[in-house]
Amino acid sequence: MPRSDSNPAPAPRDPEKLGRRAFVLGAVGACGAALLAGRLSYVQAFDPRGMAENARKQRQREEVLPALRGEITDINGVVLARSVQRYTLVADQSAVADYSYWNADGKSVTVTPTELVYQLTDILRSLDSSIDDNFVKSKLDGTSRYSVIKTNVPPAVYDRIAQLQAPYIYGTVMTERLYPNGSLAGSVIGRYSIVDEAIEGTTQTRKRNNSVGIERVYDEALTGKDGKRTYEISAAGVRIPVAQNSTESAVNGKTVRLTINQDIQYFAQQVISERARQLNAEWGTAVVMDIRDGSILAMADSSMMDPSAETIENAFDMTPRAISMGVEPGSTEKILTSSALIEEGITTPRSIYDVPATLTVNGQTFTDTFTHPAQRRTFSGIITDSMNTGTVLVGQKLEKRKRWEWLKKYGMGEYTGIELTGEQRGLVPEWRQWDGRQEFTVLFGQGVSQTPLQTTMIFQALANKGIKLKPRIVDAVIDPDGTVHKQPVAEGTRMVSEATARDCLTLMENVVEKGHVQDARVAGYRVGGKTGTAEAPDEEKGGYRGYTTSFVGVAPLDNPRYVVSLTLQRPQGQVGLIGVTTQFSKIMEKVLQTYKVPRSTTEPELIEPLVTDNSAQKNS
Repeated sequence: MPRSDSNPAPAPRDPEKLGRRAFVLGAVGACGAALLAGRLSYVQAFDPRGMAENARKQRQREEVLPALRGEITDINGVVLARSVQRYTLVADQSAVADYSYWNADGKSVTVTPTELVYQLTDILRSLDSSIDDNFVKSKLDGTSRYSVIKTNVPPAVYDRIAQLQAPYIYGTVMTERLYPNGSLAGSVIGRYSIVDEAIEGTTQTRKRNNSVGIERVYDEALTGKDGKRTYEISAAGVRIPVAQNSTESAVNGKTVRLTINQDIQYFAQQVISERARQLNAEWGTAVVMDIRDGSILAMADSSMMDPSAETIENAFDMTPRAISMGVEPGSTEKILTSSALIEEGITTPRSIYDVPATLTVNGQTFTDTFTHPAQRRTFSGIITDSMNTGTVLVGQKLEKRKRWEWLKKYGMGEYTGIELTGEQRGLVPEWRQWDGRQEFTVLFGQGVSQTPLQTTMIFQALANKGIKLKPRIVDAVIDPDGTVHKQPVAEGTRMVSEATARDCLTLMENVVEKGHVQDARVAGYRVGGKTGTAEAPDEEKGGYRGYTTSFVGVAPLDNPRYVVSLTLQRPQGQVGLIGVTTQFSKIMEKVLQTYKVPRSTTEPELIEPLVTDNSAQKNS
């Protein structure tokens, strides 16, 4: 059938128009593809949003390189405390395979597990000759991700192993604080202790410094700065040997050099421990000091803690008793009183007094430890035989307030400032609070409380021409590179004139030469000192229980160098037999010989204690 005119056949397409359209569509597609490729290239090449950096950070790991805590040494460099670093060498068995690294020449080196076994064995044999290839191979074979190859590996050996750059060999670090001399100066050195402390009201914890002694006071100097090693790992957790790695070395802590002399410290500890044991004393303490700069050569207790012990049985052993125990000093305080009376112009060593058998002042009666009739005595004789009656007789001429001011001037009731934790101030009640008896007993060391170190400083001042120094127990802080920072000697404070100081040394020398403590002498040297005996307060029941005995002495008196102070708390036995003068002599002799101090070349200045010439003029 012929087509109807109402439905004409479609017109043929124009080839030219079809080609133009395809071209446009193709061009648009090509441009889109080019834009996409350009975008991908831009992102990969320029990474404006840090995508590559973020990916790198996800692969990056940091390993802390712990700094070693600084050493504590004695004055001669003998190590009293040090830290050691050790590694536990570990293999990730699941990652053992061939690996490559770039050597120093810039060449790629491939290492097989078998080759690594040989290299590790050669290095580890320097620690343990029994280690062989089979042993090391057994530690690499398996599927464990934590196979311990060797414990207690020193840093130098671990560094050699690290240079092998095996990505599946690593070390876990451990730092240990060691105290190689045990209890020697233990409470001076202290102990390093960081504990986890719960934060109240939370489940979190924080680090609390529980250290004591030098470890606490010089913690900032002793603490070093940790370093770090940065490297990249693969998705499988294996270190990428060709990735960019960096190492920031640790900076170890500084060394703290004490003024303590290990040999003298050891000897003093032995002597005071033996005496405390002989007399069954609760404790004893000894202090040895260079009077010229306040340096402490020994601070020894009859029992001192071992800082490396897991537990300290006696908490009192954690702090030197020379600074932590306040006791009544007894008659050693008469030297302080003497210096005040001489400096104030009230008396001289040769002044003469009529001393009664007993003395009653303002209703208070005073007696002596020995029975005697009324006597005419020099002031030196009063101090030589440690007479309370004579001390009060002369001392009452010093105004009540002045007595208190002199105690405070010498630092009683105040911290000495020594670089240790746990120091006590002692107790000197304000003069208005003194009762009718205490105002006189303070003249001979009762009714006040002070530490053995505070008492020692009285004698240091008088032996140092009247200038009191701050006690010091740290000589220097030394940087890791060896730079020494000497700790300055603080400027002293004048207590009395040089003339008064010399007079007090004369009084002390007569105590030793003319009194009842001649066993305090040291052959070849002029020695002076003073005994002390006081009733010991009973902290639990009140009142008094037992005695505190002491002796403080100086030598050589013609050129004073050292003071040695010893104290015993509640020794058992007769009062006249529980002293420490023989022990003083032993320690002082050790000190003088150690430092090769020349022997004395002058004669003692002796003063007769009793006056038999009735024509001699007495002081009113």
